[in-house]
Amino acid sequence: MMASLDLGTIVLLCIAAGAAGWVDAVTGGGGLIQLPSLLISMPNGSPADALGTNKLSSIIGTSAAATTYLRNTKIDLRTALPMAGAAFIGSAIGALLASRIPAASFRPIILVMLIGVWLWTWLKPAMGTVEQLRWEGQRQHYGVAVIAGLGIGFYDGLIGPGTGSFLLIVLVAGLGLSFLKASATAKIVNVGTNVAALIVFGITGSVLWLLGLLMGACNLIGAVIGARTAIAKGSEFVRRVFLVVVAMLILRLAWDVFAG
Repeated sequence: MMASLDLGTIVLLCIAAGAAGWVDAVTGGGGLIQLPSLLISMPNGSPADALGTNKLSSIIGTSAAATTYLRNTKIDLRTALPMAGAAFIGSAIGALLASRIPAASFRPIILVMLIGVWLWTWLKPAMGTVEQLRWEGQRQHYGVAVIAGLGIGFYDGLIGPGTGSFLLIVLVAGLGLSFLKASATAKIVNVGTNVAALIVFGITGSVLWLLGLLMGACNLIGAVIGARTAIAKGSEFVRRVFLVVVAMLILRLAWDVFAG
């Protein structure tokens, strides 16, 4: 498939991957840029090929962003790792069903949820600026993390774009993390979802490995820059980028729902 793409298209895909890596590292939502770019560039390929290649590129950038956050911020791995494990399982199930369940059937529900998330974040400007942990060290804390990881992981394996945004709002509004720490934690969880989905897509032959690795290198550069930018600028910056990214995702889904 890559041989059928001209040099200009490959360059544009790499630029999109770099931009997606930056956005993903700051707030999540890089799939909003990268996945549509792949779908448009591979009109004769299957959607599964685009999803699989997107996962390969994303996991490289997400792993780099997670490593950068781990080196520079304090992350509660007791929350992040169980959530990532649950997300791994959910993502594998979602990826297995990706070719059987039409994603269009979920879009209206996701659109309503994203509008609610955006309004909630916009109307509560103080939310996530400082950390106010809920049920720290208690069963409720880990229960919310695991259930959210399983559900959001399923969504990531099945559809993808917006996963980081959903993780961020659960970690901030649900568990009381600051936006910066939530973004760092979300990257670890996102590694779990990407690994599971990539394994499934790889087994089914739905990954363009050379193109994915090339885009992944660009995604990695964007991810490292994005993580460092978020660490330097703090939670308020992450919140602002989050509002912009979710607004873009809402517009994109609204177009799919009402114009499709």
